[in-house]
Amino acid sequence: MILTESYVRKLADQVLAHVDAPADSALMLEGSIAEGFGNSGSDIDFLLVCQQEADMPTMPSIFFIDGRRVEIRTRTIRQVTEHLKAVAAFVGSTPRRIVRLDEHLLNRCQRFLRGHIVRNSQVIHGIRKHLALGDFATVMTHWWGEHARQSARYAVCMLALGQAEVAAVWAKASLLQAAKSFAARAGETYLEPKWISLQLHRMDDDERVRRYWEVTDSSRHHGSSADHAMRCISLVHDLGVRGCENTPQKLLVDRTSDVTTWRIGDRVHLVRNKEDVFVLGQAAAVVWRHMVWQRPVATIRQAAVTAGVEQAGTIIAVLARYGLIQVTWQGTAITPVLPMASPGGTVTPRPAAVDPPLLDLRGATASSSDAIDLVAVPARRFGAAAMAMVWGNIMVENAIEDMRGALDRQQWRVAELTARRAVDGGLRALLSACGVNPLPPDAELVHRGDMVGPWAREILSAAEQLHRVGVSDPVQGKALLERVNYFVSLIRAVCGADSFPASFDSASNWQTTLDISYDWLRLGAYLDAAIPIEEARDLLSSGGAQPYIAPGASRGLATAGGTQ
Repeated sequence: MILTESYVRKLADQVLAHVDAPADSALMLEGSIAEGFGNSGSDIDFLLVCQQEADMPTMPSIFFIDGRRVEIRTRTIRQVTEHLKAVAAFVGSTPRRIVRLDEHLLNRCQRFLRGHIVRNSQVIHGIRKHLALGDFATVMTHWWGEHARQSARYAVCMLALGQAEVAAVWAKASLLQAAKSFAARAGETYLEPKWISLQLHRMDDDERVRRYWEVTDSSRHHGSSADHAMRCISLVHDLGVRGCENTPQKLLVDRTSDVTTWRIGDRVHLVRNKEDVFVLGQAAAVVWRHMVWQRPVATIRQAAVTAGVEQAGTIIAVLARYGLIQVTWQGTAITPVLPMASPGGTVTPRPAAVDPPLLDLRGATASSSDAIDLVAVPARRFGAAAMAMVWGNIMVENAIEDMRGALDRQQWRVAELTARRAVDGGLRALLSACGVNPLPPDAELVHRGDMVGPWAREILSAAEQLHRVGVSDPVQGKALLERVNYFVSLIRAVCGADSFPASFDSASNWQTTLDISYDWLRLGAYLDAAIPIEEARDLLSSGGAQPYIAPGASRGLATAGGTQ
């Protein structure tokens, strides 16, 4: 403790004068000052322990006394006892189990076990019997050691992928964690990493402490990131942490259970946890196709490089960072975390900034060849919008077929209505391509340019004009059909559907339409997305074939039909 006993008691009396504390409660000084690490800027932390049934609030009360910030936290005897017992239950467990202990729980226990008693020592000693300080030190040795092991393994992985700068960051983190484990083995259990220098100062006679500062300081001087990472990993081993040597052949790639692959046309999409959709650029898709589960990560990287993707290591690292694959150490997941800092785990990037539209018939568009882009709408809406876009294109084909029939029979008013239906189908496809879902009613589609943007002004203007066009003779009918076809060509260019089949012209075109629909229906059904028409579910149950077609019948014999 760096404060005098008399000063601590004086502060305690002043604090207790402002706190409703039972007479039989216990009081202790905890934290960095109690450990002897604090300085003039450190808070003075008190813990008040009371005997009562109801839990005490976790938020501290803060006072400013003698120019110092003084905090007092309150706990019941039962609360503190439960904390100690929770940690005691892990004594003798494996490091993989111990590392699951919450850092805040460990911090509370450490501060209580190492705090300086100010009042009612019998209460404090009675509670401390539930967890021996030596047992706690052993738990912390394994806890920090396992964190160091995971960080070092991740650093080895980044080295194997050619990501030297990232490897150096994690190797240095691993070295700090290994030093904390080393210190805990000597009884120095304080969790906050910023005091590691003062903890190690108490062990200055150990040659490994000198080496720790030598390696740590070397990062400030010239030298490659890869060299620094390897020096850190080597010292981690010497500080007592095993199972994280620089042996990249132990790093295996494995699938992640909540990630599925969906190929639409020539584009690869990955769906994570049925919530996020990622689209892969061409180079990233090549790397993905070379993924063979349980193979060494270095082998997969080399195979992708041989296939022409020089940046394969970076792409694999991003796939792992986003949780789209996992890299294991001989089958054991690698889970690097920085305790007392930001949480670890899967990273979600910002949605990709792409020019509209958001998707077309082949799916989302990646921003670059090596991109792994997060689509800017949730997975379920992505699936629903894509299915609605396909259905909008089918509506267009059906309406144009009906319009031609009406013009042939000089049914002018029918032709007008079917032309508007073709326009509405096109607008459905347009808004869906922009990620709009659910769609507004057909009656409003032509007025919903605000949902698309100024880039589609020509399309929206053409749609509005077509909604007002009348037909009363063959010349006007021919002109209307030409204008509708031009409008549809604008829509198809946006939706990537330039080659969308004339669905109702032939059996083969109808089958091609079914094939396009089936790809999206499978994804939509997996995501529980809204299906545009109920009949489409039959296409799913039939595996993409029409119902009632005899087994073995040629797909080319499928009959085409339209709504009259």
